Amino acid sequence: MARLLVVHHSPTPTVRALTDAVLAGAQDDAITGVEVVERPALEAGAGDLIAADGVVLGTPANFGYMSGALKHFLDTVFLEAGGALSDDGSAGGAAGGRLPFGLYVHGRYDTEGAERSVLAIAGALPWRLSSDVLAVVGDVDATHTASAYELGATIAALLSV
Repeated sequence: MARLLVVHHSPTPTVRALTDAVLAGAQDDAITGVEVVERPALEAGAGDLIAADGVVLGTPANFGYMSGALKHFLDTVFLEAGGALSDDGSAGGAAGGRLPFGLYVHGRYDTEGAERSVLAIAGALPWRLSSDVLAVVGDVDATHTASAYELGATIAALLSV
């Protein structure tokens, strides 16, 4: 059975609503053969990621960056998950690009810096962005939760047998 890992930092009701919708979409009855594993970012580890066949990341945009919790997760799993560094120590392109992943970000004013920071690190991992980034600014409404549902369903469907 394929495994989808959803790693998130959901400290507010708005981000939690998106997380819940992603999880619901990933567990849609039409999708079979996929186990969905939810981990708060501060509880997720390299073993969770290595065992996964796909991943969805969720974060608030904090001061133009991803949450510290998601950054901590990415820092702690980077090398074990196949991350590549350039000779100067910056993120380098990882070979493979096989692990499908998705990303959702919520910001009160903008999400660009948070998106950019996650995508920069993900670009140095053997992952491939498999759905458009879901970026939500301001209040979360039914359209946003429907998009989050679709994000979870899309990544899970890619793993379905």
